[in-house]
Amino acid sequence: MVEQENIQISEQEAQLYDRQIRLWGLDAQKRLRSAKVCLIGMRGLGCEVAKNLVLSGINSLKMVDPANVTEEDATSQFLAPRDKIGSNRAEASLERVQQLNPMVEVTADKSPSTEKEAEFFKQFTIVIATCTPKDELVRINSICRAEKIKFYAGDVMGFYGFSFMDLVEHEYVEEEVTQNIQPSQSEGGDEPGQKKQKLEETITKSVKKAMTFVSLAEALKVDWSSELYAKRVKRMDPSFFLLQVLFEFQNVVGHPPCPATRDQDYAKLQEVRNSTLTKLSVPVDKVSDELLSLLFSELSPVCAIVGGVLSQEVIKAISNKDSPHNNFFFYNPVDSCGVVETIGY
Repeated sequence: MVEQENIQISEQEAQLYDRQIRLWGLDAQKRLRSAKVCLIGMRGLGCEVAKNLVLSGINSLKMVDPANVTEEDATSQFLAPRDKIGSNRAEASLERVQQLNPMVEVTADKSPSTEKEAEFFKQFTIVIATCTPKDELVRINSICRAEKIKFYAGDVMGFYGFSFMDLVEHEYVEEEVTQNIQPSQSEGGDEPGQKKQKLEETITKSVKKAMTFVSLAEALKVDWSSELYAKRVKRMDPSFFLLQVLFEFQNVVGHPPCPATRDQDYAKLQEVRNSTLTKLSVPVDKVSDELLSLLFSELSPVCAIVGGVLSQEVIKAISNKDSPHNNFFFYNPVDSCGVVETIGY
């Protein structure tokens, strides 16, 4: 892997990334310029992530997706032209992604991630898996942890979306602002009893910090029946438990909730919700029927929200600037808000 110190920003790159360099500094841009990213899944969420990272100025992006462009992709997949229906999704997206930033090396791989072992993933700085079943996410995450590769996962189903991150052990710099208050006499000398004023000096300093993460497998196997976690369930957003339901639904049915089979899938979601939450020792009413009704298709506005947050976290991790999310982000469609949860510690 190329070290950040050896990366040089050309004059052309300095002009292209001028606003970014002003925002997060030259060293951070050099780190981005050395980052090699593997992006699995080129549906709507993958498109948002690809767009944001390529525009930020990473070194290279490899898009991995064995599926073909479908009619349903028209709801959120904006990188594959409509006349490419039936062709490979990653290859169909290649031209438009490359046009976003010719300085980034962009390639497509139409073989499934399930065929790829550790040697494939070792060539990357970051691995991002979208629209991927739970077992495959866990497998890729375990490979990345062993190789100290930063791992992200995410998906969007209807109005609901999530992202997960495992940076293993991560060091970053955070700016802390303090107020230094000093007494100061008003004009007129040191006469006794003279009213004194206070001067406030704002001091900003960069502080190095460190954070540890857990794997996706560890986060998903939390014992919610324990006294510690049982109290937490009541105040938690339902999104994490909905994710568990969706993982189990895909495991049983073989696909995410589909508009073409809405009635059938909705009934199955209710059944899986009841059995999954009971197994987790979580009240069944924690995930409402209303939430279950909002999980069909992949909607572009939700992809933009989740993809924007996921990309932001990737850029933060690469640049070592500011505190990252640890470890889940959820978009709750009922409350129309984003939620960060730390689970598995």
